[in-house]
Amino acid sequence: MAPRVLGGLGVGALCVAVVTRIHNARTYPADWGFDARYNWEYIVALSRAWRLPPPDAGWSSGDPPLYFAAAALLVRAAPNWLVLVPLLNVLLGLAVAGLAVALVRRIAPDDGPRAALAGGLVLFLPAHLHMSAMVNEELLSATFTALALWIIATPDPPTDLRRALVRSALCGLAAGLALLSKLTGVLAIACIALAITAEAARRRTLRGPALQLGVALVAAFAAGGWFYARNQILYGYIQPFGLPAHELMFSMPPGTRSLLDYVVVPLSTFTNPQLLDPDLLRSVWGSTYASLWFDAHRSFLPTDSEPVRRLGTAVLLLALLPTAAFLTGFARGVRRALRGNPVDVPLVGLVLLTLAGFAIYTWQNPWFAVIKGTTLLGLCLPYAAYASDSLVDWIRRGRIQAVSICTALTLLAIGVTASGTFDGLFERTEVSGLSWERVEPR
Repeated sequence: MAPRVLGGLGVGALCVAVVTRIHNARTYPADWGFDARYNWEYIVALSRAWRLPPPDAGWSSGDPPLYFAAAALLVRAAPNWLVLVPLLNVLLGLAVAGLAVALVRRIAPDDGPRAALAGGLVLFLPAHLHMSAMVNEELLSATFTALALWIIATPDPPTDLRRALVRSALCGLAAGLALLSKLTGVLAIACIALAITAEAARRRTLRGPALQLGVALVAAFAAGGWFYARNQILYGYIQPFGLPAHELMFSMPPGTRSLLDYVVVPLSTFTNPQLLDPDLLRSVWGSTYASLWFDAHRSFLPTDSEPVRRLGTAVLLLALLPTAAFLTGFARGVRRALRGNPVDVPLVGLVLLTLAGFAIYTWQNPWFAVIKGTTLLGLCLPYAAYASDSLVDWIRRGRIQAVSICTALTLLAIGVTASGTFDGLFERTEVSGLSWERVEPR
């Protein structure tokens, strides 16, 4: 009876997650969300003239083109494209959750509950839910990053050279498409190289792994690296920075960063989770946590609302459970990776490289608007794998723990759904986002 009940709850949670995403895709204003208005300009321009614009033509025109080209094809093909383009993100988000389930089934083939929990952890991650409604390339990049990781992270890497080369080519292709979606796709390529190098060290051979690495890199360049080589040849840089179109960002607070910003996590992370709070404004990891688990940019929710703040406090406190589970599972994964475990090497590598890259990026771009939990969606597979490992372990230690954890996760899912359903529990009447012009950082 228990498996049937759990199965029914899992199906019900999946239905809620899917219906919420479809509702948001149909009702969330098409030009709201992170850079959406500028992204539409890029998409419409591609749909009218099928050629890449110069990087300085607009806010988004310097970004890699894969997402914008796919959306432009939908614009050309379908009269109802205003709905279809957000629905593309819904499908991409479900694909990421499906890959998380598939990875856990590969790691623990006899543990169905853990696999289902892994999918739920992704589907009820607020940053994932928000990006399923916005016209933005984050989920496309996350999908291909997850696919590359799913291919390379296997308990039994193929020993036959031909099969290994095919796997390397597929990994490189997926990572290259992630790179053609967003520059962060380079981290997927780095993790492939790390995994192949670890295999070489474990097997004490170089010839096969060297061929695999070469095939993976060639495939990645063919799929996505060409765009950055083109930029370098035509414009003299790989990725544009400081273009006139982006000058507005340079006046955003706080404007500077110190090492203390990477250490302090203020109480307002939980009590007033919106990124312009004077204390939260300078906290990089506090802002990241708040925007990962709540609408800290106020893209969905009203800006000044006491009920919203109370809901945010509840969600962010409950989210400490899966966060702690992830950190615990990650620590175990690090130990296994140091022993050369072929699953954990790329998973751990992606986490460390992503967080390091995020820290460097926020240091070089000291403005509140660049701190988005959605930037970390490439970590969906490591998060799902490690958090589900710890949670299932804790649940199975006894009835009290099981009831407490399941209750907390259920309340978290309810809170995430309530805060992430556009014009549901709360009506957003003002324009999306936070008004930052008169904010003075402390």
